[in-house]
Amino acid sequence: MAVMGRPREFDLHHALDRALDVFWRNGYEGSSVADLTEAMGINPPSLYAAFGNKEGLFRKAIERYVEQHAGFWAEASKAPTARGTVEHLLRATVDFLTAECNPPGCLLVRSSLLCSEAVDHIRQELAARRAEGETSLRERLERAKVDGELPPDLVPADFARYIMTMLEGMSVRAAAGAGREELQKIADMALRTWPVSAA
Repeated sequence: MAVMGRPREFDLHHALDRALDVFWRNGYEGSSVADLTEAMGINPPSLYAAFGNKEGLFRKAIERYVEQHAGFWAEASKAPTARGTVEHLLRATVDFLTAECNPPGCLLVRSSLLCSEAVDHIRQELAARRAEGETSLRERLERAKVDGELPPDLVPADFARYIMTMLEGMSVRAAAGAGREELQKIADMALRTWPVSAA
């Protein structure tokens, strides 16, 4: 006769949110299983049963992070112009990085900086996540170039990389303590470099 497994005795989403906060503040390697289980209010066997291991928990936390905190990327894509898209990304990033309810900085950037060679596969996975945003931005800029919004000699891939560097740089500065006013000035400066089509 089969014995049914015991149901989990914790709220999976709440526990994942608590783990996300630990990873966000400490990075992957800086977050011990003891830190995670204490924050989640569970014991190690429950963590392993639900997520497999710490790496599995981290991947689920990343998915949760993107789901809950990256919505402004989709909103930016709805702007009628490429400049509007980039402006929305810059402004929304400033709001996100300086929100009091969040740890400072972007999890995808902070965790990458804190990865050692021992977990290079984690760093590469985070880089791939960030590359998705860069690809989306490049594709938007390519359409803008075809539409005549951007100069014919502009290389969309290079400009997308420049904007991503601005966004990631703001994250690093936010993690180091930069406030909203400082980051807003960086966003303003980036927008002042917008290439204008001769048309």
